Amino acid sequence: MKSRFSQILLVVAALIGLNVLASFVFFRADLTEEKRYSLSEATERLLVNLDADVYVKIYLDGELPPGFQRLQNAIRETLDEMQAVAGGNLNYRFIEPASTTTDPKKRSEFYQQLAEKGIVPTNVIEGGEDNRRERLIFPGAVLSYKNREVPVLLLKGNIARSPQENLNLSYENVEFQLATALRELTQNEKKKIGLLTNYTRVPAGRLADLIVSLQRNYDVYQVNLTNSATLDGMGLDAVMVVKPDTAFSEADKFKLDQFIVKGGRALFFVDALKIDSVGREGTYAYPAQLNLDDLLFNYGIRLNVNIVKDLLSAQIPLNVGNLGDKPQVQLMPWRYFPLLNSFGNSPIVRNLDAVYCRFAGTLDTVRADGITKTPLLLTSRYTQLMKAPALVTYNDARQQPDPRSYQAGPQMIACLLEGRFESLYNNQILPGDPRANGFRATGEPSKIVVCSDGDLPLNDFDFKRNVPLPLGFDRFSADRHIFSNKEFILNAVDYLIDENGVITARNKEVRLRPLDALQVRENRSFWQGLNLAAPLVLIALLAGVWQVVRRGRFAR
Repeated sequence: MKSRFSQILLVVAALIGLNVLASFVFFRADLTEEKRYSLSEATERLLVNLDADVYVKIYLDGELPPGFQRLQNAIRETLDEMQAVAGGNLNYRFIEPASTTTDPKKRSEFYQQLAEKGIVPTNVIEGGEDNRRERLIFPGAVLSYKNREVPVLLLKGNIARSPQENLNLSYENVEFQLATALRELTQNEKKKIGLLTNYTRVPAGRLADLIVSLQRNYDVYQVNLTNSATLDGMGLDAVMVVKPDTAFSEADKFKLDQFIVKGGRALFFVDALKIDSVGREGTYAYPAQLNLDDLLFNYGIRLNVNIVKDLLSAQIPLNVGNLGDKPQVQLMPWRYFPLLNSFGNSPIVRNLDAVYCRFAGTLDTVRADGITKTPLLLTSRYTQLMKAPALVTYNDARQQPDPRSYQAGPQMIACLLEGRFESLYNNQILPGDPRANGFRATGEPSKIVVCSDGDLPLNDFDFKRNVPLPLGFDRFSADRHIFSNKEFILNAVDYLIDENGVITARNKEVRLRPLDALQVRENRSFWQGLNLAAPLVLIALLAGVWQVVRRGRFAR
């Protein structure tokens, strides 16, 4: 009896000791295969360096459909992990927008305030035909820090995926969305991006959304390359070349080359073919002659002088004939405006929606020692290529396409290049050349993104209201869809400038493991019976074994 009492005391003492130890030592272990409960190092750095409280309001609460409940759980789990790292500097609460007030008018005003902040509601239809019910769900949050706040939309999706898959994409993106907002709130020093302006005639209004979006995390400067002696002394971390339409001079191309060779980052959005507008009888697209081909070729990428037609494309309004004395306008697929929904293996494009392109060409990789090339954006498998000079006509939209003529397969539209680039001017600079001072033939590791569509970063403009439209906005689609053009560019800039930053959180993957629907339907009764009976049988077996052991011990 004393021995048994001693064992009990020992167990109690061990439990007390473990609890005392746990109060001094904090330990968490993520045992999931995908490490779904682990935060990236960049997110942890943001949280550890907080010097004031961050408050998070999540407007996703109440009675939710199962898919949104899973998203809510993912948000709560992520915030719990962030709270554990932040050391008390992060607080959050879930709010049900519908229950904030009983006054319908005030509730409607509150909904409008959330929408104006960028938290767009999702209309969810529940029940069947007899008890059909529509609800507005606000899958978003607002982060507040030092009298500043940033809204976050936590529901992301892709037009080609099922609702379940889109909710899973949102699940995977929770940490990245929250960390991006936290970075915007807490960063004290912004990196610098130069937007080259003297080789394009694009109106400022069509760059408005791009510039405003970049300025949330970066300082953006308009740079006249011709008036700048070099790009080295400007303190720029990256430069962007957006839809150039005149040829680069050799002097300016040299400046750009040296900036990249010395470790500067660059993004090129370049049209290989020039086509300004399409006339009634059609318009020929011809080579743009920008004097950049040899520079990019030297870095490992070639701009092909062609134009893409893709069966996966956007629609445009087109006069298809007259109905009486009035023109009949219909939305028709315009295969020169491909929707890019195939992506390479990179955090830049992970979980993106489709990207909207206009008159895009294709890219090919060529040999460049020490340079790693990663495809980013690709066309669908049903692609046709037209070589220059290519006649672009609206009649194509009126005709039913022959799928047999769209067999070019996926074509690369954007590519990431990483490594130590060799200068185009290597072995060309003589000792007496003024450019020899400070010239580098090879230099620091760098990265560039090349995209063969100059229109991808440009927003449309509403001339009636005199306001720019959102980048990627398709005003002709039934749901007024906003494609992921802006998200692609912001991700690319993040990756180029800070590849170890919050962009690494986009690598998180949460795999769906759905049950086999056919097996569930055919063996439903068996599995239900097994789930009910197995625990009872197991308990009975354990009790029987325990009785046998107990009798054997006391029979002696």
